[in-house]
Amino acid sequence: MPETSSTAAPDIRAGRLSAAQYAQHFADATPPLNASQAMLESERCLYCFDAPCQTACPTDIDVPSFIKSISDGNLRGAARTILEANPLGGMCARVCPTEVLCEQSCVRNTQTDTPIQIGRLQRHAVDALMASAQPQLFTRAAPTGKRIAVVGSGPAGLACAHRLARLGNEVVIFDAKPKAGGLNEYGLASYKTTDDFAQKEVQWLLDIGGISIQNGWRFDGAASLDKLQTEYDAVFLGLGLSKVQALGVPGEALANVRNAVDFIAELRQIEHVNQLPVGRRVVVIGGGMTAVDAAVQAKLLGAEEVHMVYRRGVETMGASAAEQEWAQTNGVVLHHWLTPVEVLGSSHASGVRFAEQALVDGKLQATGKELVLGADMVFKAIGQKLDDSPLQATGLALQGGRIVTAEDGKTNLNGVWAGGDCRAGGRDLTVEAVEHGKRAAESMHKELNHG
Repeated sequence: MPETSSTAAPDIRAGRLSAAQYAQHFADATPPLNASQAMLESERCLYCFDAPCQTACPTDIDVPSFIKSISDGNLRGAARTILEANPLGGMCARVCPTEVLCEQSCVRNTQTDTPIQIGRLQRHAVDALMASAQPQLFTRAAPTGKRIAVVGSGPAGLACAHRLARLGNEVVIFDAKPKAGGLNEYGLASYKTTDDFAQKEVQWLLDIGGISIQNGWRFDGAASLDKLQTEYDAVFLGLGLSKVQALGVPGEALANVRNAVDFIAELRQIEHVNQLPVGRRVVVIGGGMTAVDAAVQAKLLGAEEVHMVYRRGVETMGASAAEQEWAQTNGVVLHHWLTPVEVLGSSHASGVRFAEQALVDGKLQATGKELVLGADMVFKAIGQKLDDSPLQATGLALQGGRIVTAEDGKTNLNGVWAGGDCRAGGRDLTVEAVEHGKRAAESMHKELNHG
């Protein structure tokens, strides 16, 4: 059993690796295709008329069309097709689970072949546009005279603002953080979004004009909503999920037990990764993509031993099979059917005690076996939820702690729409949040301008 003494100080420090190792570890996880690779890959596409890949895309990108444009050497045309449907197509190409969306639906899979690398081709086209002399594709329609408030500058809010601005409306985005981008800026692994791409994409979105951002503004309930409703013609709520689920076990409040999302955000914002301390032994509790991002980055920072522990079996993990494989490839040890019982230690965590579980008649039951993993740092990554306390007095209909909306994002309150992770019934995907923002913008514009 690993050492779990509560008297020994935790081994947490920065600078565990050389500068060359850090540079290698935090380089682009999936290097972009070069021109020859992109051409060869695009020519593998069958350009299906009734394309299942397009149906599988939440933003309905015309995948065969943009890939055909790449094969014809028309990268600008390919980018237009992508960004017309998904204005955050560059980021989605980097972080969307394409292996369970468009690429899983590729007909090449039925021919004992590998699917088209749709995500990498999408990135190739959008990156080429961003690097061009004239990256702005779209122009604004004639001014409508309408002003809309967008709360939250994450994928849903940005997509909503961009579509509204294109349609001729004025938009003000309100956000609590110092930088716009939401999850894309603060919640994704550094190796997925290298070269400050999140901010480059935000700037491209803003360059269309008609959008301003007020940072450092926090939504605090009915008073905030009332003020926005009074001062603007409509309001879009893209609040995201800011509250982290608690473990609910003894020892959770010890100093070296952290929320995984805070660790990821800190790593994204730090100037040099060698400045961020990490434990020699790290335990990450959770089975989603946030858990994978935290676990892998802890290993890349120089942790010698990283365990990722999930309470159910591999088939119900939130992280895709590709993400799980990525974690293991980077030296993370995955554990299943273990639930935390106690974080061990006195002034600081020295380990976590887990109880083994099994599924009996559809219910989780303890088997009586336990496992203790020693740890210098413990990360909680068992999910996030909407902090609905500010919403309780607003009159908004809630379900499961999230905002109830119609398909177009309209809430039960006049003049208020919502989308992204704060909306009930979603899958918490970046690409789905973009689609929520798009649909809401079109619905708002139609209602405000009488069709």
